[in-house]
Amino acid sequence: MSDDSLLKDILSQRISQEGRITFADFMAACLYEPGLGYYTSPGRKVGAEGDFYTSISVHAAFGRVIAREIAQMWRCMTSPDTFTLVECGAGNGRLACDILDYLMEREALLYNKLNLVLIEKEPTLESAQREMLTTHSDKVTWLSPEEFSSGRFTFSGCLYSNELIDALPVHRVLMTSEGLQEIYVTLKDGDFCEENGPLSTKAINDHLSRITIELHPGQQAEINLAAPIWLTEASRALDTGFILTIDYGFPASELFAPHRTRGTLLCYHRHQIEENPYIRLGKQDITAHVDFTTLLKQGEELGLQPNWFGEQYRFLLSAGIVEEIEEIERSNATDEHKLKLRLALKKLIMPEGGMGDTFRILIQSRGIESVQLLCQRRIGAE
Repeated sequence: MSDDSLLKDILSQRISQEGRITFADFMAACLYEPGLGYYTSPGRKVGAEGDFYTSISVHAAFGRVIAREIAQMWRCMTSPDTFTLVECGAGNGRLACDILDYLMEREALLYNKLNLVLIEKEPTLESAQREMLTTHSDKVTWLSPEEFSSGRFTFSGCLYSNELIDALPVHRVLMTSEGLQEIYVTLKDGDFCEENGPLSTKAINDHLSRITIELHPGQQAEINLAAPIWLTEASRALDTGFILTIDYGFPASELFAPHRTRGTLLCYHRHQIEENPYIRLGKQDITAHVDFTTLLKQGEELGLQPNWFGEQYRFLLSAGIVEEIEEIERSNATDEHKLKLRLALKKLIMPEGGMGDTFRILIQSRGIESVQLLCQRRIGAE
């Protein structure tokens, strides 16, 4: 029996025994069911051989610019003797490797004082991360998400994540003539189907009230109740330092705008977009755009200072991508190789629908008296 058939049987049995389930529960199983979920089973997810590209798979320059900003964060903290980097959802470890490579090469004083903690749900990824980070093996330790959220782990430094929040399970809702209803997953003739019903939790209405959003009749949307919980756990672990979040999404006013009648839920399989989440269970990614307004509001309630929020291209241009491009131009690489690299880097910074403005970056901090980040510099005459 294939893994997707086994996962389908597990979910079908749950629904048969317990009744319909929320889409959040369905999505959680498809992504995180032990040994069977998309993120908890072996296999390459990112890059040419995977299902989607991220900024880190375009070029190492992305991680090097993040490293530049991390070094600046360390200086904002008055260059402490110990500095902890925490990455949640590190994948194969490529981003962590690019960051540490840069710091070892350019910021030796910081590099000698830092340690890296990887928070990883998929147990088989640890071996891939160990291999990727061989050069930095004495710097790296691992924690499970349960250990991270237990409240016993605390650190000072920077916690960063890249495309983590978009993969947290979401509730799906629909505004009807009778009011807001939730979209549930049930069975019909042995197949998954959807049906509407009362909200499974008051937290959904509270969430929309908190961000002052009212959906229009016929409008569907995704409600990510897991995101503020995750930020609460991250904030609890952070004694002093920064939280850097990279993901695709919008402020709430844009994310829940009336023209988004179908929400933003999408699936990815072998670089193809798929709108049906009820096929290839555990074999395709399921995502929804991030509501950054919720992260900002939750952060302020947790005592986090919002330092910067904006499009990825603005962050990269301010924090040092131009310097990285100039170094490539001065290198001994062939003209053909330089051209390929320039075209690759354009993917990271191109606005108007590219990675440059589809992705947003949010930086929050705690306990820093003077925050002067590279990304806060003005771009040109702006």
